[in-house]
Amino acid sequence: MTLAATDPSAEDPEQTVCGWFKERLAFAAWSAVAGAPNPQAWRGVQGAVPISFKTRDGRALAGYKISAKPAPGAAGRSGFLLVAQGNAMLADQLLPELSAFAERGLDVFIYDYRGYGASEGKPRLKAIVGDYREIFQAHSASGYERKLLYGISFGGVVMLNVMGRGAQFDKAVIDSAPSRVSALGCPAEYDPVSKLPADSSSLLIISGQQDTVVRPGEMRELLEVARARGAKTLVAEQFAHPFMDADIAIHGQRQKIVLEHLFD
Repeated sequence: MTLAATDPSAEDPEQTVCGWFKERLAFAAWSAVAGAPNPQAWRGVQGAVPISFKTRDGRALAGYKISAKPAPGAAGRSGFLLVAQGNAMLADQLLPELSAFAERGLDVFIYDYRGYGASEGKPRLKAIVGDYREIFQAHSASGYERKLLYGISFGGVVMLNVMGRGAQFDKAVIDSAPSRVSALGCPAEYDPVSKLPADSSSLLIISGQQDTVVRPGEMRELLEVARARGAKTLVAEQFAHPFMDADIAIHGQRQKIVLEHLFD
């Protein structure tokens, strides 16, 4: 299965915006930590298949779809969940976790960022945000009734930038994204706090008091503005960074909260 963007542009999407050297070095380090893809990982997840997305600049992004597995006799509305993972993760590493969303009746889509895993291109903030805007638009045009977003850490930065550039979605979860990236040398236009919808009532934003990657103080402004705009917010004493919680029970509690918000 291959989708393709149809909005060509002469502008270079892989232009660095956070400092020529700094941005390249950061993404080189993060993609190295993410490691090599496991091309067989999908085979152990019911309903999972490899897919690809062709961007407007011709890059092929590798990803996966987990097809919805509604309960027998259920007559729910069709919907999709688009997932953006952390900056040191690959799509195949999350497939077992994401199968729970497919079991609730959603088609789940996740892609390796450009320059990660088997995806082509150079990893750059501007390009990755642009890619996810294109991906969201393509899936939204496929006839789904519900459109859901789940951004994890850096993926939360990506998803809030997608929202702030006009994406029409139904529900979203942002787990452990910083309020601002301008403090890291990126343009203020990419600051997550500046991309919150005026009506954020469809959002859940999660922060963990034990998080040493995106510390609670780095999320404070995002949480305050989101709460003022009607979002649900959760600052949990026991949570660390996503997928780094102290034990499986805490992680399970966290994933249950995500599921409940998206299916509320």
